[in-house]
Amino acid sequence: MPVTDPANTDVLLVEDELFIALDLQETIEGAGFHVVGPCATVVEAEAAIETHAGRFAAAVLDVRLADGTVFPAADRLHAAGVPLLFHSGHADDAALRQRYPSATVCPKPSAPDALAAALRGCAARRRAA
Repeated sequence: MPVTDPANTDVLLVEDELFIALDLQETIEGAGFHVVGPCATVVEAEAAIETHAGRFAAAVLDVRLADGTVFPAADRLHAAGVPLLFHSGHADDAALRQRYPSATVCPKPSAPDALAAALRGCAARRRAA
């Protein structure tokens, strides 16, 4: 597992709907984080994970993407200890919590303040780890 920089503010954003991705980017940046992405496909997400070697404060993930589900990327992030925040209208909350017990699940759409608070909680867990 890579060493975590406690000052790291990078958040991986995986969202394939452009306008939603732009809104999320604004919310994430407004919460004091730096956005890596947005990635619209699993392939793009995997490339970002490879480039950053899992050094993310957290990841905000949509479940259904243009080229499939986000789970291959989510599995890699989870294995690296990156807190996951699923933001999806197509997610099975119970299934996500079973597969990723420490994940945060926010329905799509979520109020920006609620999403920012959830993201801060994820990043705080990463710093504490």
